[in-house]
Amino acid sequence: MFRPKIPTMPTPTGHVSPPAVVEPTTIVPAAQTPPPAPVAQAPARPTVQLTPGTALALVGGGTAVVLVVGAVLVSMLLAVAITGASLAICALVIRSLVNADANRR
Repeated sequence: MFRPKIPTMPTPTGHVSPPAVVEPTTIVPAAQTPPPAPVAQAPARPTVQLTPGTALALVGGGTAVVLVVGAVLVSMLLAVAITGASLAICALVIRSLVNADANRR
């Protein structure tokens, strides 16, 4: 029951072709040709030119991203702080209720 069952390899069905025979070929050296002269290629993509307008747009976009990320991080920090303060107040209230109940008995 606990022994693994090893599957047997199924036999191939259909037409089985014999392996192809590869015959070695001889290498015949070709006539020596001079290497082609290097040709100057045009750049694959145009270069980016920063004009004052595009630079201003980049600075404005970067500033907007920084402000949005900063606002999100500050709001997350504020949410954590409010949650911690409310848990501390709940703990104090529960502790005072338990102590008051123990003092009455």
